[in-house]
Amino acid sequence: MKTSYLKAVRAEQIKLKRSPVWLAFIALPMISAFFGTFNYLLNIEILNSEWFSLWTQHSLFLCYFFMPSLIGTYCSYLWRLEHTRHNWNSFLTSPIPLSALYFGKLSQAVFMTILGNLWIFFLYYVCGRLSGLSSPFPKDAASWFLFGTIGAVTVCCVQLFFSLIIRSFAIPIGIAMAGGILGLLMTNKGLGLRYPYSLYCVGMRANNPNLELDVSALLSNSATYILIFVALSIFYLHRHEISAS
Repeated sequence: MKTSYLKAVRAEQIKLKRSPVWLAFIALPMISAFFGTFNYLLNIEILNSEWFSLWTQHSLFLCYFFMPSLIGTYCSYLWRLEHTRHNWNSFLTSPIPLSALYFGKLSQAVFMTILGNLWIFFLYYVCGRLSGLSSPFPKDAASWFLFGTIGAVTVCCVQLFFSLIIRSFAIPIGIAMAGGILGLLMTNKGLGLRYPYSLYCVGMRANNPNLELDVSALLSNSATYILIFVALSIFYLHRHEISAS
């Protein structure tokens, strides 16, 4: 099983090596950082908590609009080849176990999401220094990164399922965009921890002036959604494997 998984991971890495997805990976966080920093500088007299104020501006655009779309794009691209021509039947009848093939895709979605978060925090640091912030970089950023990543993995699992069952490339991305916007509404109503697309935002403390987090609720709800959508995806694959055999 371990060898099969490593082969699946390697195959996904080859597909992503020269993927145009990397352009979105680089560009969208940069656009978000630019608008967030610009808004911070325009309102610097009101936003006087330095790094924390800058983070509220960076994360507001990023977590509800850009990152869900980026994750949706990753996941759609990971299933794109399998959904074209006759590759679907070849995928289902592969000698590598379907669960290994699925986790190969999930691992790459998670890997790219972690890289995305690292890029986001690097941009945050650079923009802070360019904005004239001379105080130490906030230690709380490690917590934002950790719990934000856990929330992002949840979104990956949800989006991989939609990208699996919907053969269109664009529709799952639209679902991710709508999910992010609805996540803003759910968070504003105090329901962010119950909604999968809000977990990334809650973990990153986006739109959260007090920077508070119910860690146990985020972990338990994230784990629940991850298990549900991983199970649904593998069940869907095995059900269609029988039809293809």
